[in-house]
Amino acid sequence: MTRELGVGILGCGNISTTYFSLAPLFKGIEVRACADINVNAAEAKAAEFNVRAETVEELLADDEIDVIVNLTIPAAHYAVSRAILEAGKHVYSEKPLVLSLEEGEELRRIAREKGLSVGCAPDTFLGGAHQLARDYIDRGGIGRITSGACYVMGPGMEMWHPNPDFFFLPGGGPILDMGPYYIANLINLIGPVKRVGAMTSMATATRTISSQPRSGETIEVKTPTTIQALLEFESGATVTLSASWDVWSHRHANMELYGTEGSIYVPDPNFFGGPVEVSGRDKDIRALEGWDHPFGIDNQEHPHAMVANYRTAGLADMAMALIEGRDARCSLDRALHAVDVMTSILKSGEERRFVELSTTCTQPAALGIEEAQALLK
Repeated sequence: MTRELGVGILGCGNISTTYFSLAPLFKGIEVRACADINVNAAEAKAAEFNVRAETVEELLADDEIDVIVNLTIPAAHYAVSRAILEAGKHVYSEKPLVLSLEEGEELRRIAREKGLSVGCAPDTFLGGAHQLARDYIDRGGIGRITSGACYVMGPGMEMWHPNPDFFFLPGGGPILDMGPYYIANLINLIGPVKRVGAMTSMATATRTISSQPRSGETIEVKTPTTIQALLEFESGATVTLSASWDVWSHRHANMELYGTEGSIYVPDPNFFGGPVEVSGRDKDIRALEGWDHPFGIDNQEHPHAMVANYRTAGLADMAMALIEGRDARCSLDRALHAVDVMTSILKSGEERRFVELSTTCTQPAALGIEEAQALLK
């Protein structure tokens, strides 16, 4: 029988419901306790999902907890993940891992010193759609990837999030908030990045919250909200990435990759599923079908449609990697490389020059149908 790792959730805000709800789908993990600096928030989630509510200190010291999921705000990720490692526990963090390369390198040093693992979201690239794209690319379906274009654009977070302030502070913005989904999938599909160049701006110096309960409040914008970036990969491919919270509508596709033998059209990397389309030299665009990947099956109602949501797959894969003695797909090295990409994009925009990356990583192992099924109970 597969051993289970005891999981503690630190941070009981919006995203925690996803982890509490979906963790029971997977082998190798069992959520046993939660904590939050807001005791009431922890107690509410504990009651809802039948786990223990603990103080932060109690969670860090709990012998029944092997790995702690860090769901605090991005600005706190480094300090909290460091505290978890120093308490002798594995870490799985929400994205972004940290806000600077130096912080990430320090986490890596501590993890290696203590023989612990660090994993990091997003895990959406493990979804059925993106693994279908990976399989087609790996089989040479579009030849060698030479270029591509990605777009993640909208009007902003202040229209739906109850406390959107941190989205507009250093450490927030569309690159560090939404960029991880796109960059993780590009690493999955193409591999590591070599250098980046970017231009950055912001449309307005303030934002007015229209979501409840703070509708009408004004918040300051202290980070770029429009980023036009160019990524050069170690493979030689060049991909543009446009990320903005200053766009009301557009007609761009989420992700398109172009190869020597054709093109592939990949759905939103923020989701696990969606249609994948391809074309060859004949320019005839067609849907890729016949891929019954378990992480591509619609299982959750979204405001606009049913979607596939298997967040926590990355945590489960990390747990099984620890149990089986293999590399985790949402690994520290890949998350740190993504941080390097994102912070270098922002640095390039600020300094108006290309920036060479100082990190690299390998592509994660593909997650085929059988491998995905093996993660599910």
